[in-house]
Amino acid sequence: MCGRARCTLRADDIPRACHRNDGPIRHVNMDRYRPSYNVGPGMNFPVVRRDDGSNTDGAGIVLHCMKWGLIPSFTKKSDKPDFFKMFNARSESVCEKASFRRLLPKSRCLVAVEGFYEWKKDVSKKQPYYIHFKDGRPLVFAALYDSWENSEGEKLHTFTILTTSASSTFQWLHDRMPVILGDKGSIDAWLNGSKTDMLLKPYENPDLVWYPVTPAIGKLSFEGPECVKEVPLKTQEKNSISKFFSTRKVEKEQESNMEQSVCDESVKTNLLNNLKEEPRSIDDTLASLTDKDHDLKSNVPVPSLGDVGKSQVKRDYDELLADTKPSKDEIETSPARKKGNIKGGGDKQPTLFSYFGKK
Repeated sequence: MCGRARCTLRADDIPRACHRNDGPIRHVNMDRYRPSYNVGPGMNFPVVRRDDGSNTDGAGIVLHCMKWGLIPSFTKKSDKPDFFKMFNARSESVCEKASFRRLLPKSRCLVAVEGFYEWKKDVSKKQPYYIHFKDGRPLVFAALYDSWENSEGEKLHTFTILTTSASSTFQWLHDRMPVILGDKGSIDAWLNGSKTDMLLKPYENPDLVWYPVTPAIGKLSFEGPECVKEVPLKTQEKNSISKFFSTRKVEKEQESNMEQSVCDESVKTNLLNNLKEEPRSIDDTLASLTDKDHDLKSNVPVPSLGDVGKSQVKRDYDELLADTKPSKDEIETSPARKKGNIKGGGDKQPTLFSYFGKK
């Protein structure tokens, strides 16, 4: 589609841009023309059409300033004109719709601009682009015009720009584009009423270029050279093919990174579980044992010096008592045997009596 354009051409340059400089040119309402970097529907716009008045041979040309946005002549006089409803006409259906079909024989015109704007739709925003010829020459669009009279008797001339499917190099930006008449032959054929089959087609020549401009162009109040100043893109992607393949590459990298992330998370989880099950280090173990030993020692009562002495005397007395008390075997044996046992050297543990007997 085409909803915004730049037309800062001088009035005299417009017919020359349309290759109409070999005959008389009549001006109509050109006092309303205001050159602008940001022209939209409802604004005054000069068009070139054939003179269907005094010149019966049709050789005359009219430079006529009209409103952009077609208002069909059969519109009710009491209706409020809506210039945004039909500012474009699909070339595929102009021969079918009543609003356009009746205009094809004698109401064709040309629109000359230095460039037009189109918006690239992204997920969250729209980025405008300025489209123009590489060498700076004006673009010429195929258009249709009509006249309508309101309830006050005022006659209003309006026009619509024809659009077609986008060219192969323009599809990344938009699926529609204006019908561009790129040479004198196609311009003559359109104005002379030739068949539209070979005229209303996408412009495929490589001299049509574009670049991004400020989103402020979306407001009709925004005006001036800033409208066509190139701005850098945040993504730094200007080529549709590279953008397509880079998007595919990013998707593959994201899938790979997701798989790697899942794997890393699994390894991390297993590592944490193993660390929880591992025994403590030697230093930690020694420290723990030292703490336990300290606790045990702190729980055992420490005897005093008096208690130690009493314990030693009691231990000596118990040993003496055990040595002096005869065992059951000694009581049952004869005195001679007992004496022999005492004197024998086979005892490994001599009694206290034998010890003192030697002394």
